[in-house]
Amino acid sequence: MGYGDPACYGGAGAPTPNLDRLAREGIRFTQFYVNSPICSPSRTAITTGQYPARWRITSYIDSRAKNRERGMAQWLDPGAPSLARLLKNAGYTTGHFGKWHMGGGRDVGEAPLPAEYGFDASLTQFEGLGDRVLPIMSAQGVQPEHRLPLGEMSERLGRGEVHWAKRSEVTKAFVDGALDFIKRAAKSDRPFYVNLWPDDVHSPFDPPPHRRGDGSKKSLYHGVLETMDEQFGPLFDAIRRDAKLRDNTLILFTSDNGPEPGAGSAGPFRGAKAMLYEGGVREPFIAWGPGLLPSEKAGGINTTSVFSSVDLVPSLLAIAGAETPVGTKFDGVDMGQTLVGSDTAGRREPLLWKRPPDRPGPPGEKWPDLAVRDDRWKLYVEEDNTGARLYDLLADPGEIQDLAAQQPEVVEAMREMALEWNASLPRGPLTS
Repeated sequence: MGYGDPACYGGAGAPTPNLDRLAREGIRFTQFYVNSPICSPSRTAITTGQYPARWRITSYIDSRAKNRERGMAQWLDPGAPSLARLLKNAGYTTGHFGKWHMGGGRDVGEAPLPAEYGFDASLTQFEGLGDRVLPIMSAQGVQPEHRLPLGEMSERLGRGEVHWAKRSEVTKAFVDGALDFIKRAAKSDRPFYVNLWPDDVHSPFDPPPHRRGDGSKKSLYHGVLETMDEQFGPLFDAIRRDAKLRDNTLILFTSDNGPEPGAGSAGPFRGAKAMLYEGGVREPFIAWGPGLLPSEKAGGINTTSVFSSVDLVPSLLAIAGAETPVGTKFDGVDMGQTLVGSDTAGRREPLLWKRPPDRPGPPGEKWPDLAVRDDRWKLYVEEDNTGARLYDLLADPGEIQDLAAQQPEVVEAMREMALEWNASLPRGPLTS
């Protein structure tokens, strides 16, 4: 999903009334980042509070051979920090409903199940293992209704109960599963943590027939986005209508990377999915929690706080009063008070990114290897220390004017940050 896709972020392609209502009742942030412009590493950062490259996950997890070819792990090491596990240790019941993509799928059937990362219940799709819902694609053109081939590969892996559903109804299955899990947790008076990670805004786009528009890629994407928002509605309403849940639940909404070209919109930003430019890593972010956010903050927009998905783990642990195990070091920092609107501070440490190794960019337009944001500045540089480009994001959020020549001291300091960080990341052959 792109920064400019939800209507509350200026999107005009599809109505998103449920997300818009979250924004009207909560806080909308404009300087939130994910830590990769592509799915698997971005989800790893949200899960661990650490840069995904530390765990050898730098692009989407694929087949065994393709993972090895790109120097990637086959799955997220279960020894990595896990928000779900840390909250479970603090007394929470935990559930994952939706896309996983941190191991399991294609021809990798021995990856750990979500339970090994601390989830009491899970329902995922063809890029994960355990119980899952697999998509049936609708008839399109000369192609009849059919099961998605990646789903058929997943079914052959076993290791969980498999259900097939129309692609346009898979998110509803995840929402239904999450809602049932929440109701059971509430009935037993247990605090809960839930991932609800639908995958329908990822291609192939397959909305219901009445939302297919002219059949173009963009129309199909907008139809899927509108349907996803509609399917979120029952869960949001159930929490909103239950006074105990409403006053003690925090809902965070975001996406894992920027839009697929030709489908979603990055709004005013340059770039898209797989690129380190702003359009690939800056995402919409809404925090909703009437009992946790100051009432005067409802409907507000935070335009100043720069923070990222690696900050979510330490922030949510702090909000929940959960302890971090001795020896665990996050790349993220505690932004809990900012999330709930009691502060407007942003992180002071720089943010760093590494380009997915299999996405070098089109011929003649190489995408940068590394990026770093520090305060108002964002620098891009190649791993061989060439091609430094510098942008002032406060004055130039669209990254149009390269100021590297005018700011040599800033360039040198930030280039050193990026290169030293990159040199610290694991390299060498993998055993898995």
